[in-house]
Amino acid sequence: MRIKRGVNAVKKRRSILKSAKGYRGAKSKLYRTAREQVMKSGQYAYIGRKQKKRDFRALWITRINAACRLNGISYSKFIAGLKSHNITLNRKVLADMAVREPEAFSALVSQVK
Repeated sequence: MRIKRGVNAVKKRRSILKSAKGYRGAKSKLYRTAREQVMKSGQYAYIGRKQKKRDFRALWITRINAACRLNGISYSKFIAGLKSHNITLNRKVLADMAVREPEAFSALVSQVK
């Protein structure tokens, strides 16, 4: 008795076309182009997850730098001062503090100075 693969093939195609939903033109309608686009979209998503980390770190550094300059110190001197005083706060927390609690951030800067 031979095994027929029709059910699995349809299931595979259906899952690909479901993933391609919302794509423009043939990329959401035709299986072959949909498959190519789903694969490419997966690559973009993978790359994007890495880029998101870089982008946020750059944003945090920009915010910390702006807050530091308001308090009369450069970003690099501020970070060096934190390291020399053994203050272990990451950039995400520092940026949040600079935006939400400027007084606390100013106190931290004066401690580092």
